Amino acid sequence: MSAFDPRAILFARHAQHVVLVHFPIAAFITAVGFDYAAQWTKKPGLAAAAYFNFLIAAAATVPVLATGVAAWQWALEGQPLKGVLLLHLSLGAASGAMIVAASWIQWRRRRLDAALPIYRLPLEAVGVFVVMLTAHLGGVLAGVS
Repeated sequence: MSAFDPRAILFARHAQHVVLVHFPIAAFITAVGFDYAAQWTKKPGLAAAAYFNFLIAAAATVPVLATGVAAWQWALEGQPLKGVLLLHLSLGAASGAMIVAASWIQWRRRRLDAALPIYRLPLEAVGVFVVMLTAHLGGVLAGVS
C-alpha cells in the first residue's frame, strides 16, 4: 500500500490521532501567547484572539483524546498500558484537562463580564509544559524522536 493511498491515510489504526493532535497543541500554545501578550499590553484585540484560540483548542481536544483511546484499543487490542505509553496517556488526559480548564476560565469571564483571574497565567504556563511533555512522549512512541 502506497503512502499516498487515501485508504492508508484514512484507515490506518493510529493515523487519525497522529494527524489531529497537532491542531489543539498549536491552538493552545498560540492562545497562551496571546493571553500573555494581552495581559502585558492591555490590548482587547489580543485578549479576543486568546479567547477564540482557547475555545478552538478545547473543542479540538475532544477528538484527539477519543482517537488516542481508540488507537490504544485497536492497535494494542485494549492491553494494559505500561511505561512510556501509560505516561503518554496520563499526561494526555492532564493536558486535555488543563486546556479545557484554561478555556473554561476564559469563557466564564466573558459570560459573567468579569476580570480574568491572575492565577490563569501560571495555570496556562504549566499547561504548555504538560502539553509539550505529552507531545514529546508521543513523538518517542511514534519513532520521531
